[in-house]
Amino acid sequence: MLLILDDEHKEHLSFLANVDSAVLQEFCKIAVEFMRKGINQKVYLNAAQKLNEDADTVRHGVEGLMYLLTESARLMVSDLDFQDSIAVLGFSEDLRKELLALYTERRTEIRTILAEMAMDLPHYHNLEWRLDVELASRSLRHQTIPTVLMKLHTKDYGKDEVHTLQTDPVNLVHLTQALEGALAEVKTQHCRRIIRNINK
Repeated sequence: MLLILDDEHKEHLSFLANVDSAVLQEFCKIAVEFMRKGINQKVYLNAAQKLNEDADTVRHGVEGLMYLLTESARLMVSDLDFQDSIAVLGFSEDLRKELLALYTERRTEIRTILAEMAMDLPHYHNLEWRLDVELASRSLRHQTIPTVLMKLHTKDYGKDEVHTLQTDPVNLVHLTQALEGALAEVKTQHCRRIIRNINK
């Protein structure tokens, strides 16, 4: 899966295309450290002084690198796709190899950091279901009323919870379509842009 980088992000990362390998390694180290402990403005100022650059340029470079690494790790982008994704950034071949090596080396660590930062919401564990059909009653001898009974098992902070649900097939189909529509919407460019801005 290729990462789709917008123009602003490409512009922020373009600063790193002109640095040497040691500086790129240092930027990656700073980016991972910021993911773990939060942003430290003094680090930006020190790096800007050493590189004789504007502090905002350095900040954008580090934040752009943080986004590139976190998105790549979150989506488990393959090495080949990662190379193809950064090919448009104007990095030299040596810097691309260096960035790939850093991504490969730090991918597991970044995924661990992202997992630690994620909220532990109730999540799906198991689902049991049964279809009941009422064929007749005393007053109506020729009827068919299907009902779907579900037992949803979730986990929340290691604690198991069970929710019993009941619905008819028409509502179940509607619910399925609504959820599929929501999943499709999350994959659109507009939604990805909103999520990216929320995560900044």
